[in-house]
Amino acid sequence: MTKNPLRLQINEAILACQEKQAEQLTILELEQGSGAFTDYFVMCSGTNPRQVQAIADAVDERLENMGLRVTHQEGYKQAEWVLLDYVDFVVHIFSDKARQFYDLERLWKSAKRMEPADLLAKPKKARAPGAKTAAPRKPRKTKA
Repeated sequence: MTKNPLRLQINEAILACQEKQAEQLTILELEQGSGAFTDYFVMCSGTNPRQVQAIADAVDERLENMGLRVTHQEGYKQAEWVLLDYVDFVVHIFSDKARQFYDLERLWKSAKRMEPADLLAKPKKARAPGAKTAAPRKPRKTKA
């Protein structure tokens, strides 16, 4: 899988979290040699069990509409920490209490923190040194 579709999938998960007013949204890009079983963590918090489940449902539904199915799900009934595993990324939805207790950000402190906008940032094309950019063309007038 190339990075762009993966980043688009992660962005869709983020949008689903945001639609359900998830709090403390964090994205971690895990290092290759860290022993991590995935490439990214998407983490957020809900204020109560019902919201935690609603966020999980929204992520699942939105990604399923893209043709991506969750490979493993844990914690939905208890709604303290719901884990949605999509192989290349994992979505963690916590209650505030569980998030403070498990503190994954501390456990994975070597991971690169990202903002949602970072996922869709397009790399800038490299230009040759001293190269000039072409002026935009003026539209041609056509005879009617």
